[in-house]
Amino acid sequence: QVQLVESGGGSVPTGGSLSLSCVASGNIGTTNTMSWFRRSEGAQRRELVALMSNGGSAVYGQSMEDRFTISRDDATVKLDMTALKPEDTAVYYCKIDVWATHWSAHEFWGQGTQVTVSS
Repeated sequence: QVQLVESGGGSVPTGGSLSLSCVASGNIGTTNTMSWFRRSEGAQRRELVALMSNGGSAVYGQSMEDRFTISRDDATVKLDMTALKPEDTAVYYCKIDVWATHWSAHEFWGQGTQVTVSS
């Protein structure tokens, strides 16, 4: 089984910064992809960015912001967010895809962490 524990969310004023962290544990295999998503109130969950375990380049979703930066160290992935805006208010989720084969993966989700940006 795989567990993801997210932390770092909170409430900040416009222009503030937050650093989200997600730590994966359990059977995460040797090849996996860790991603960040967010879901604003009333909207669908949208992918921000993904990073594989082999140190390759990040893959950016359409919702990714230039103000956000992903980094990864083994089983920990971080999302550094700067110049936050009220529209960044959302629940941020971490996901890991554990690749069983080249084309098949098991996905696991974190519980989500709330980010609130006040105007």
